[in-house]
Amino acid sequence: MRSQALLLLVAVSAIAADHESLLIQNVTIHPVTSAEIKGGSVLIVDGKIAAIGTKLSARGAKVSDGKGLDLYPGLINAGSNVGLSEISSIRDTVDIDEIGVFNPQLKAEVAFNPSSEHVQIVRAAGITTVLSLPSSRGEEFSPASAVDAPILPGQGALMHLNGWTWEEMALKRGAALDMLFPIIPSVPRREQTIGGPPQRTYSELEREYKVKLEQIANFFEDARRYAHAKAAGEPDFQPDPKLEAMIPVIEGRRPILVRAGKERAIRDAIEFAEKEKVRIIIADPHDIGSTAELLAKHGIPVVLGETLTLPLKEDDAYDSQYALPGQLFKAGVKFCFGTFDVEFARNLPFQAAAASAFGLPPQDALKAVTINAAEIFGVADQIGSIEKGKLADLILTDGDPLEATTSIKAEFIAGKPVNLESRHTRLYEKWNARP
Repeated sequence: MRSQALLLLVAVSAIAADHESLLIQNVTIHPVTSAEIKGGSVLIVDGKIAAIGTKLSARGAKVSDGKGLDLYPGLINAGSNVGLSEISSIRDTVDIDEIGVFNPQLKAEVAFNPSSEHVQIVRAAGITTVLSLPSSRGEEFSPASAVDAPILPGQGALMHLNGWTWEEMALKRGAALDMLFPIIPSVPRREQTIGGPPQRTYSELEREYKVKLEQIANFFEDARRYAHAKAAGEPDFQPDPKLEAMIPVIEGRRPILVRAGKERAIRDAIEFAEKEKVRIIIADPHDIGSTAELLAKHGIPVVLGETLTLPLKEDDAYDSQYALPGQLFKAGVKFCFGTFDVEFARNLPFQAAAASAFGLPPQDALKAVTINAAEIFGVADQIGSIEKGKLADLILTDGDPLEATTSIKAEFIAGKPVNLESRHTRLYEKWNARP
């Protein structure tokens, strides 16, 4: 099976090296946005999908026969630290979680490492695009004090997982402004340790929470005044990188990816968006409570985190996290999936697959890792489905890409064939050949 995949990749690579057009034929095409096409063909010209049909021919194009295989759009991980973090225990290889409360000027794409081992591993799972974020976890996990913890750690970027430089790999720079929305933290009983720091009172936590909300309001007000002064061309105007980065946000051109894990934080985030008149995307929620209808009413999309995880509270139902995507689907909330880490970013397909067993229709699980993510981050005209004119981000498989038993036989990013070899496959081959 593996040798077949390698032969197919070698053949496709040879085609791409000599020609700018490629015809993939005799495959079952899954466009995602329309019905599947059995015995279909896709013509790729200059990195884009030029035609889709059942009886295609193209003079001068090389032909790749994928008989018995399925063609899907490349998957999208809409929340990760891929390219920014290599080995968490070695700080020199980790370029996330910068010091400072407000750092909206920091750009994830310029720190992206094209040579990261994680890039090869993640794309071998059929993931062609990731949203790389400059922060690792939500506010409730922040080791800093409530007052000093980061709020705006920087801008996330949509990155293709193929290329020599970050400039070549950047699909959309500044795709979203990452925000760790403040909360009044609570520590579950099972996570409390004997002899740890004394628990602060609710009054102290609430006071710190209100201080952070005031900090946010003041910073956004400063950004508006800065934008107004810049537009007015005031003679004493002084450029400020932080406030300059906020202009697309307050003008509604760049959404804010708000990490809001619990019901109260989600409600506060919605209230904040209404007050500041900004676009938000709720990220990595674990307990939405009764906010699903509220999110649908305001048209606020959601990027879900891990599905295969334990319940948030001890008295939650065992399947509370598995069923969360289905709840959002039934409420009419548009959502996609991310992993919000680097070590398990490759498991994105299985997070969506698990949800399909707990109320999320399988076709919508596939949409949640393809077209939904593209629509939420404003790149649906480029990726997310198999349609004429879009970039040829494609995966050729022997089955449903959300199934663990499915193998990726070939992969294309912007029409270029991708080597599916990774550290995992190299180690497998090394130890499999042990005498």
